[in-house]
Amino acid sequence: MITLASDFGTPYPAAMKGVMLQRTDARLVDVAHDFPRQDVRTAAFWLREVLPYFPSAVHLAVVDPGVGTERAALAIRAGDHALVGPDNGVLLPAARELADRTDATEIEVFEVEYLDPASSTFHGRDVFAPAAAEIHEEGVERFHEREDVVPVGEYEDLRFPDPDIEDGAAVGDGIAVGEVLVVDDFGNAVTNLPGELLGDRESVSVNGESAPVARAYAQLPAGDRLVTVGSHGNVELAVNRGRGDDAFGVAVGNEVRVE
Repeated sequence: MITLASDFGTPYPAAMKGVMLQRTDARLVDVAHDFPRQDVRTAAFWLREVLPYFPSAVHLAVVDPGVGTERAALAIRAGDHALVGPDNGVLLPAARELADRTDATEIEVFEVEYLDPASSTFHGRDVFAPAAAEIHEEGVERFHEREDVVPVGEYEDLRFPDPDIEDGAAVGDGIAVGEVLVVDDFGNAVTNLPGELLGDRESVSVNGESAPVARAYAQLPAGDRLVTVGSHGNVELAVNRGRGDDAFGVAVGNEVRVE
């Protein structure tokens, strides 16, 4: 299969699918096309969380603020998966996670060379969609043998920031400082703090204010705020049937101090 992800909304992904269906009969699966516009880091986070649940596939991801510039087009081999998209870091967290989960020793990064696309503003259709279809047809193991695919050693390597965790924080006597990585559509503020910090505590202090710890949103009355561990394994600031970002007064990139 080939998965598709972008910030394009509609109808642009349909054009990419049309291009690919002229070249392959692969099953096309949409991941999301409503990533925040031009937000490379948010897209990279969700790709890292979602793509490892797919079987072997080619993953096409286009969130591309630099479209039409000299930024390269990349194809990355990660175990038995391939990822195709712009050289702005959006593919790298997912590629590393896929490699880890398939016991690959490392990722392999290639530049896909191209000339004169029909549009300088829609490389998703004119550059990345054809490349994804051709890689699928040739196979993840062999696409690097193409003349227009060249190994590269330097590329945009997006990595998420590490939290600052004091000694003792994990056993209840210390401070952990992280940040909000993303806010999902429910308003849950996902931090980079590991869920293990919460342990079996009943409450913690978040940015100076006490908040209960819960394993499930519905353990508290509707409208109450809470701290929990999300499906991604990180500390999450939430509200049962409400928005955690509003209740805790945080946004993407804001500091989160947990005591």
